[in-house]
Amino acid sequence: MTNFEITTHVLPNEPELRESVEAVLRRAEENDGVAPFSEAFINGLGDARLGHEHLLIDDSSVAAVAPDGGVELVVSPELRGQGRGTHLVKQVLAEVENASLWAHGNLPEALQLAESLGLETTRRLLVMSVGGAALEQAAVFEAPDGIEALSYPQAVERFGRESVEQAWLDANNDAFSWHPEQGGWDLDQLHRGMEADWFDPNGVLFLYSGEQLAGFHWTKMHPAEGSDVVGEVYVVGLASAFRGQGMGDPLLRVGLDFLVRQGASTVILYVEADNVPAVARYEDLGFAITEDHVVYKRN
Repeated sequence: MTNFEITTHVLPNEPELRESVEAVLRRAEENDGVAPFSEAFINGLGDARLGHEHLLIDDSSVAAVAPDGGVELVVSPELRGQGRGTHLVKQVLAEVENASLWAHGNLPEALQLAESLGLETTRRLLVMSVGGAALEQAAVFEAPDGIEALSYPQAVERFGRESVEQAWLDANNDAFSWHPEQGGWDLDQLHRGMEADWFDPNGVLFLYSGEQLAGFHWTKMHPAEGSDVVGEVYVVGLASAFRGQGMGDPLLRVGLDFLVRQGASTVILYVEADNVPAVARYEDLGFAITEDHVVYKRN
């Protein structure tokens, strides 16, 4: 295997190099049928606040390392099979004690690389999707007695921005206290999420019981590709005080209803594979597994 030279960069500070890396990401997605970097790591290419470090072999092979040890990797398709990915992963494992390497789509090359280095699967994140008649049925929303659905702008108008965002943040951190990426947020992280180009304040739906926030459904519309318009169940969070009351179903449906009214013909969501009850609930609504994303770590 060639001993490729690895250089370390902070790509938000190097716009020309960042553009080259972004072109590699596009070529890889077109070749593989799945994006090699998640949204957070794409954001890390241009937002220095996220604190990502980038290990490069020239401008064609990149390992991005987040402060929490999360790692995502891409090698330009025409340069694969030369050992570039192996060289990058070995360097990451030498530098990052708690490295968690994402393999989006868990492609055969990623599986082979993980096995060759003795890495083991520690997490599986599924993508599930629904469309057609099943989506239309799942998108039927009726507010439970005593519950009112409000969009973010409507809630802000009634309760004030500071109150709404703090309640939203509290519900998020309550619902995702266990989650490595979504839990433990502060207002700065919430506001960074709201800075996304795709963010639509009307696509954040709240269910209120009086002045108390029961839960939120943050939706996302993807850019249209041909006739298929994709919406996403981006984040759904139910406050613990409202669990066990049948609120999960209407909370999901209020967002699906919004996405369908925005023109979505397909809706996707991400769910942890070991969250068996959630996977079963989504399957009951017509969702099916379409992608498998895996984290590999040292054993």
